[in-house]
Amino acid sequence: MPGQLDRKLWRDLARMRGQAVAVSLVMGCGLAMLIMARSLIASLEFARESYYQAHHFADAFARFKRAPLSLLDDFRRIPGLAEAEAGVGIQVTLDIPGLEEPASGMVHSLPERGDRHLNRLFLRHGRWIEPDSRGEVLVGEAFAEANSLTPGSQLKMILNGKLQQVRVAGIVLSPEYVFEARPGSALPDNRTYGIFWMPYRELASSYQLYGAMNEVAIKFSPGASERGVLEKVDQLLEPYGGRGAYARKDHPSHIRVTDEIRVLQILSIGFPVVFLGVAAFMTHAVLSRLLNLQREQIAILKAFGFSEGAIAGHYLKFAFVFVAAGACFGVLGGIGLGNALVQMYHMFFRFPALEFRLDAAAVGWACLVGVAAASLGVLGSIRKAAGIPPAEAMRPEPPASFRPSIAERLGLTRWIPITLRIALRNLERKPLQALLTAGGLALATGILIIPNAFRDSVQEVLEFQWDVIQRQDVSLGLVEPESSGVVHALSRLPGVVSMEVFRYTTVRVRSGRIHRQVLLEGLDPDDRHMRAVDKDSKLVRLPAEGIVLSSKLAEVLGVRLGDLVQVEALEGRRRIIQTPVVGLSEEFAGIIARMDRRAVNRLMGEGDWITGASFLVDRALWRQFLAALKETPRASWVVIKQSLRDNFRKTTAASINLIQSIYLTFATVVAFGVVYNNTRISLAERSRELATLRVIGFSQREVGSVLVLELLILALIATPIGLLLGTGFAHGIIGAVNTETVRLPLVLSLRNYTFAAAVVAAASFISAFFVLRSLNRIDLAAALKAPE
Repeated sequence: MPGQLDRKLWRDLARMRGQAVAVSLVMGCGLAMLIMARSLIASLEFARESYYQAHHFADAFARFKRAPLSLLDDFRRIPGLAEAEAGVGIQVTLDIPGLEEPASGMVHSLPERGDRHLNRLFLRHGRWIEPDSRGEVLVGEAFAEANSLTPGSQLKMILNGKLQQVRVAGIVLSPEYVFEARPGSALPDNRTYGIFWMPYRELASSYQLYGAMNEVAIKFSPGASERGVLEKVDQLLEPYGGRGAYARKDHPSHIRVTDEIRVLQILSIGFPVVFLGVAAFMTHAVLSRLLNLQREQIAILKAFGFSEGAIAGHYLKFAFVFVAAGACFGVLGGIGLGNALVQMYHMFFRFPALEFRLDAAAVGWACLVGVAAASLGVLGSIRKAAGIPPAEAMRPEPPASFRPSIAERLGLTRWIPITLRIALRNLERKPLQALLTAGGLALATGILIIPNAFRDSVQEVLEFQWDVIQRQDVSLGLVEPESSGVVHALSRLPGVVSMEVFRYTTVRVRSGRIHRQVLLEGLDPDDRHMRAVDKDSKLVRLPAEGIVLSSKLAEVLGVRLGDLVQVEALEGRRRIIQTPVVGLSEEFAGIIARMDRRAVNRLMGEGDWITGASFLVDRALWRQFLAALKETPRASWVVIKQSLRDNFRKTTAASINLIQSIYLTFATVVAFGVVYNNTRISLAERSRELATLRVIGFSQREVGSVLVLELLILALIATPIGLLLGTGFAHGIIGAVNTETVRLPLVLSLRNYTFAAAVVAAASFISAFFVLRSLNRIDLAAALKAPE
């Protein structure tokens, strides 16, 4: 008996293979995204944790002006602190062969004796440096690859105002720099910023720091109070210019990796839920209408002794076949796409090994979710169909009650062709089926909005961040804060059209129990190079008192305009002030605070001091300007806006666009699947009616136009609803993936809406073409036979 039902199952699937393939593909798209995202999470988490553990990534970090190495003994007496390792870290400027722009970097010291205990390096290429070696460095892999540096390459560094040539001994990785970026920057610029290591004696001696330190890495004892240890460390370092100790969770590189994992966790829910919801809807539409068409067959099966459970199980197997086929596609697609995205992650995250790891649990969950989605879509219809008494099921479904359509009651028939009248009448008589079809078309339209919203958001970031907010060509940071007297020397650099100075410092902004350690930008109120701009692109002026927070920072702190926040300077005298929030600025990279430059200097207890300047440069003298920058001993770092923009395009924007392309492809497949599925169902349901029209004299073209007009009317109704749904989907998903490091604005362009409508229109046209071909092959005699 079960074998007979299974033969019927495969015969029915063969007859409806187009619809079965469409449903399976839609389900496979959702499962592929679920498997891809969950497996990427597993890959990143495994690579991160194994790297941190094997190379002893520190639990906390502290930077300060200068302290004697003997202070380490005091560190080790802090309760809960298991280990402290000292070092020297210095910002330097670089001259790289073949690189026109001046580069900059952070140079860390290597221990004089033995290996590092914390933050151990991984040697990718080359060799280690001997402790007593001079003129050699180890270089981070990201910078080395961006500038084609290999062991043996030479470059120049300005160490404490002296130009020194060094040779690359090896290419290395560090758990501190899984994500290599300039301090305070949420975006990488591997071409002009790198990380280096050189022997302690050589680096410390160059800056008169031999026998001293300015950074320390810390390991906690098991069960130690993180907050308690950090408070003790801050107290210990306060006399030595401490800049605030922070835990691993606040480390910039760790935050960036963690944020990426969090985004993947959201995407592993958001997109699959939408796609599997569409798959459940399609499964319900296919099987509920199949059950309706097979009322007589169900009655015959009951008459031959098949139980209601056997019949229900038979039709439930249709859903399981859809899930099985979708799962095969989903697993293969998820593995293929996951491997492609892992290769993309190599551009951002530098692990000794980052390989795609298929999350077996995700595959199991994907299959369970697929079964649940399909089962929920059909259980109600199956239960209803299996419960119909055989005598009732043997009768054909009673025809819908006849009454004139709305158009006919309004007397509009004289202007409406007969085929359009038939289409309108059928839609009005079967409102539930029309609603289901329109719902499917609306979902197909809506899901197309999401991926293109990502594309438009990336373009908005490029224009807003580097054209509206930052309008300078170059920014330069000084080795140490200096008086404004240095302005004259900087303004004499060749090609300078205009120059504006700034005062940057690191502060801790607190509201209640929530705090963040951020860069405080001190700008002059009339500055035009770097500006505070709100979400409407309006200038936010910096008053003499008060602080302007980026909108994300204000959201994190839970403050609004007018609220007071505590600002603690983490350098110099470490003053603490209470100041009101006087403005909110829009930023898409990192979190930041701004104040009037004179207010920042008052906070620091200093005079008219600056830490750097920004420049607009005459393009005709661009090369001379860059060459002069390389010879500027006061420069600690240099940021060229165009280089940062180009790097964003090659890395962050490229990765988002790759993900957008994947989701757009899946969304297009789903859209075509939904439209084709609904069109095929409409033909199957109305084959008898359409055959009757042919017999009573309607031409083949007129009969086909009835179906096409129904589809067109439903598409016109569904498209605006779908655009609204897509707007909601995009708002929810883009809002959920925004983090403190990188955010995307919600941009919904006319081009996006037009594309979604055009895809659904094209899917409708192509589906109508195939359905009309099937209509031409209908056997009129067989279609008109009344089942007895």
